[in-house]
Amino acid sequence: MLWLAARRLPIGTRLVLATILESAWEILENSPVIIDRYRAVTISLDYYGDSVLNSAADIVSMIVGFLLAARLPVWAIVAIAVALELFVGWWIRDNLALNIIMLLHRSTRSGSGRQGRRRAVSNPAEA
Repeated sequence: MLWLAARRLPIGTRLVLATILESAWEILENSPVIIDRYRAVTISLDYYGDSVLNSAADIVSMIVGFLLAARLPVWAIVAIAVALELFVGWWIRDNLALNIIMLLHRSTRSGSGRQGRRRAVSNPAEA
C-alpha cells in the first residue's frame, strides 16, 4: 500500500510507517468493538482478543513481509501469499480470507472443519 501511496519516500521511512499502521491495526483489532463484532458474526464465541505474543508476532511477520516485498518481484510475493493462505487454511482451517469472509458475511457454514452455530428454535421438536 505504501509502495503505491508513498513511493518516493525512502524504504526505511515506509517501513516505519507500515509498522505504525500494523501496530495501530493490532490495537484496533483487540479493541472491544472489533472483538464484539468478531464474536457476534463468527463461530468464535469464546474469542477475547489476541495475546500480546500473537500481536507482536503479527508485527514481526509484517516487517518480514515488507522486507521480502521490497526485494522480490510482485509475482513472487503474490505466489507466496496465496501459498501461505492455502496452507494455513488446509492445516488449521483458519486464515485471513476466512476471517474476512466471516466478518463481512454472517454465516453458519464457514470452513469445512469448523462447527457452525445452531439456529435458535422455539420448538425443541424442530431441532
